[in-house]
Amino acid sequence: MIKCWRLDDERQSLVLGSQDGRLAEVVYWGARLPDDENLETIYRGNQIDVTGGTLDANPELSVCPEASRSFPGQPGLVLHDASGEPLLPKFRFSAETVSENAVSLSFRDETNGLNYTASFAITPATNIIEATAVLETDEPTHLHWLSAPVFSAPQLSDEMLDFSGRWCGEFQMNQIPWAPGMRCRENRTGRTGHEHFPGLLVPCRGATNTSGDVYAFHYGWSGGHQMTAEELPDGRRQVQFGHASGIESAPGTHFETGTLHAVYSGEGINGCAVAFQRHLRDRIVTFPRPGRARPVHYNCWEAIYFNHNLPELKTLADEAAELGAERFVLDDGWFRNRDDDTRALSDWYVDSRKFPDGLGPLIDHVHMRGMSFGIWFEPEMISSDSDTFRKHPDWALGEEDQIPGRQQRVLNMALPEVRDYLFERIAAVLEDHAIDYIKWDHNRVLPQPDAMQTRGSYQLIDRLRHAYPQTEIESCASGGARIDFGILQRTHRVWLSDSNDAIERLSMQHNAAIFLPMAVTGSHVGPRVCHTSGRTIDIRFRAWVAAQRHMGFELDPRELTAEEARVLKEVTTWWKDNRDWMFEADILRLESPDPAVIAEQHLARDGDRFVVFAGKHRSSRQIAPRPLRLTGLTRNAMYRIELRNRGDAPGLSRGDPVLKSEGMTVSGGYLMNQGLTMPWSFPETMWVIEGRLA
Repeated sequence: MIKCWRLDDERQSLVLGSQDGRLAEVVYWGARLPDDENLETIYRGNQIDVTGGTLDANPELSVCPEASRSFPGQPGLVLHDASGEPLLPKFRFSAETVSENAVSLSFRDETNGLNYTASFAITPATNIIEATAVLETDEPTHLHWLSAPVFSAPQLSDEMLDFSGRWCGEFQMNQIPWAPGMRCRENRTGRTGHEHFPGLLVPCRGATNTSGDVYAFHYGWSGGHQMTAEELPDGRRQVQFGHASGIESAPGTHFETGTLHAVYSGEGINGCAVAFQRHLRDRIVTFPRPGRARPVHYNCWEAIYFNHNLPELKTLADEAAELGAERFVLDDGWFRNRDDDTRALSDWYVDSRKFPDGLGPLIDHVHMRGMSFGIWFEPEMISSDSDTFRKHPDWALGEEDQIPGRQQRVLNMALPEVRDYLFERIAAVLEDHAIDYIKWDHNRVLPQPDAMQTRGSYQLIDRLRHAYPQTEIESCASGGARIDFGILQRTHRVWLSDSNDAIERLSMQHNAAIFLPMAVTGSHVGPRVCHTSGRTIDIRFRAWVAAQRHMGFELDPRELTAEEARVLKEVTTWWKDNRDWMFEADILRLESPDPAVIAEQHLARDGDRFVVFAGKHRSSRQIAPRPLRLTGLTRNAMYRIELRNRGDAPGLSRGDPVLKSEGMTVSGGYLMNQGLTMPWSFPETMWVIEGRLA
C-alpha cells in the first residue's frame, strides 16, 4: 500500500511517500505541481530500476535511511543501547498529524523500543520549509548521529556550493563537484564556527544568481553540526544535516535535531536568498521594538581597547554623536580588574578603579548626546585569573591541562548553578543601569563539543530575554563564529566578522546575504589603517561598504580629518534616510561581467525603488567598465536612475557617460538586458546607484 502527503506554496511542492508502512521518502521537491496531481503515480514514478550485481530492490532513500534496509550510504540514525551494542532500527508507520501547511509522520520500532517522528512545515509567505526529527526511546540510549529529515538532491546538478572561513575571513564560498561518494563537513568546535557555516546550495546545471533551479539548506543550531552530501552507487543523491556526531555525552530517552531550513528556487540563488532573508527577519528574529529604526552604532573597541576612563569615553561619545551615531556600545574592559585579555572574565562587577561612580555618569552623558547605551559581555567564558575561578574551579569545562583559547577557559553551561550565577550578575548590571543592548561574545572554541553546552547557553539567553524583553542582543563570536538561525531565535543582530577591512567585508557580506538580511547584519566603518589587515582604505569605500548593512562606526573619531568626517556624516545621513525601506528590502546578487566588481541590488518590498552597490575590489583587466545588468524589475515600467556619488569620479574618468553628469529614465527591460554603464573608477571604490519608478 502506498500513502502520500504533500506541502505546497506558490513556488514549490514537497511530496512524501511511504509504501507498506516503511519510512517515508521525499519523492518530489521542486516547482509547484498541479493541485490534482496523482501522488501515488508520483511515488511510483520515482522508483528506479534494478540490474545485475544489485539487490533485488532498491533500499529507500528515506527521511532517515536505515542500515537494516541495506542502505548503501550514510544512515540517518546511529545509536547504541546502554551496554554499547549497536541498534539497527527498523521503523514502521504509526501515526500522522496533518494540517494545511504541516505534516508530522511517526514511526515505531517495536523490537528496539524506538519512536521516530519527522516533521515538515512550510511557510507560504517566505517559501521556507522547516524540517525536524525527534527520537524517543523506551530505555536510555547512546545517540551517535541523528539527521534532520533527509532530502534527496537533484541529479541535474554538477556542483554544490558550501561555505568555509576563518577568523577575519568568514563566508568563503566553495564550488565542489558532485562525484560518487560523500562530501562530509563536520564542525566540532562547539559553536557554529568560522570554518563551516551550516549552509548548502545545490544549483542545477546552468543556474546563476538570477535564474535557474537551485535548492538550498541551512541548519539552525549553534553547537557544531555535520553536513553530508552523498552520491550513492546507483546515482541517487542525499543531503543530511544534524548535530555534530557523538556530542550527546550522556544516554537519554529523548533526542531532537535542530531545524533544517530548506527552499527550492526557480529564480537562481537570489530566489533562495530572498526566502532566507525574509524568513529570518519576519519569522525568526523577534525585535524588542519592531517599529524602531535600526540605530547607527558606535563601538569603542578599536578606539581604546582596554583603556577605559571616563573623560576619554565621554569625548568618544561626543565625537560619535556628531558623526550621527545613535547607540554607544561599551566593549570589553569595563569590569573588575579587566586590564587585558588574560584575566577577570566571569567577574561581572563594574570596575571601581575605572568607574569610581559606576557606569551611571557615562550612561547619563551618552543619553544626553541622544544615544542609547549598550555593553559587552562574554558570559560563557572564565579566566583562570579571576575571583570566580578561584572560588569555583569546578565550573570550568574540560580538563585542567587543556589548551587555552585567547588565554581563557569555558564555563560549563550545563550546570544550573553556573547559569544562575550568570543570570544574577548580568541582571544586576541591567537592573542598575539604563542599558538596551548587549554585545554577547564567545571568543574561543570548546575543549570538546557537547550539546548540553549549547542548550545551557540557549536557556540562559532565553531566561534573560524573558526578564528583559526590551534589551536587544548581538551574537558575536570572534566575529562571525556563531551565526545561525538557532542563535538568531534569541538575538537580534550578528557581528559578521572581526575584520573591518572594507575589501574583505565586501565579499563576506555578499555571500552572507544568501542567508542574512540587512536588518541583522552588523557592519562598521573601521579605522583608516585596518587593525586586522594593515591596509589603508579610503573613507568613502569604508563608509559605503558599511552602509550596505546595519551601519556603525568602530574607529577613533578623533583621528578623522575634516574631510573624512564630512564624508562619514554624509553617508550616515544617506543611510538614515533609506534604512526604513532597506530594512525590508531583498538583497539580490547581480551577475557582474567584471570579476573585479562585486555588485548587489537592494530591491524594496513593493518594487518601487532600489539601490545598487557596485564595489570594485581590484583592478579590471579591461579598460572601460562593463555594463551591469540589474534584476527583479518590471520589464515595461520606467525607472529614474541617479548615480548617488557621482562626485567621487576621479580625474582619470575623462569621458561623459550620462550617469556621471545627470540622471536617466529607462525601462526595466533595458536595465535587465543591457544594464548600466558607470564611469571609470579606481580599485577600492564603490558606485551607489539609486532607482525609482518614474
